Amino acid sequence: MVAMASASGSALRFTDPPSSRAIRRDVGAFCLAPRTVTFGFVDKSITNLGQLRLLSSLKTRASNATAVENANAADSDKVPTPVVIIDQDSDPDATVVEVTFGDRLGALLDTMNALKNLGLNVVKANVYLDSSGKHNKFAITKADSGRKVEDPELLEAIRLTVINNMLEFHPESSSQLAMGAAFGVLPPTELVDVDIATQVSIKDDGPDRSLLYIETADRPGLLVELVKIISDISVAVESGEFDTEGLLAKVKFHVSYRNKALIKPLQQVLANSLRYFLRRPSTDESSF
Repeated sequence: MVAMASASGSALRFTDPPSSRAIRRDVGAFCLAPRTVTFGFVDKSITNLGQLRLLSSLKTRASNATAVENANAADSDKVPTPVVIIDQDSDPDATVVEVTFGDRLGALLDTMNALKNLGLNVVKANVYLDSSGKHNKFAITKADSGRKVEDPELLEAIRLTVINNMLEFHPESSSQLAMGAAFGVLPPTELVDVDIATQVSIKDDGPDRSLLYIETADRPGLLVELVKIISDISVAVESGEFDTEGLLAKVKFHVSYRNKALIKPLQQVLANSLRYFLRRPSTDESSF
């Protein structure tokens, strides 16, 4: 889950720390100076999303194409679904990243090094196996403060960095990832903008917050864009989860308005705003 709050429950802080400049320089994903928007009850900064672009290092790797094309064609049906989970709820002191790709992943040392280049420390790592494959799990904190990540730009940079490394070291994963359509050697067989509909639902989760669930086609920058839409109607994102499951993005956010659960009219406004933004390719009108 992508928790957008500190352990004390404060809303996500949209600031422009020194690390943001490093992200824009080294990652290339966030290009413009931040502008101030109202997010819940606090003024926060968020990057103009009009020119948000994918990591500059995400590109088609022609050198891998031959190896993939020479692979046994029958193996294409056996490619597992890549899963990248950004979880801020399970650990109050760290951001937890979980990566699964069947049993094909190694120790992910290159991924951990790439995360360190974003100004992050991997404070704990473990691996476990279940029926879905091998799960690599990292607990991450910011190197300069030792705290969990609260900046949505940095959270999205973490997600894209993990996917970037998966595309580089496991090019066959591109057939199972939305970003493989533009940056992989084997594009997905499903058309992301045609075959995947959007679902949005909101329900109360106690008296002080509501649970927002979104399922939609994945794309670069989606996490930051969703947080901006929610903030534009003065709803605070307190915590959440952002899962990349193959072509899908599955999002669960705990949201509130002035420290209370969203009333039904505000739930409808939020759902309609998200449906309008995520209307590619179609949105299930009964999903609210």
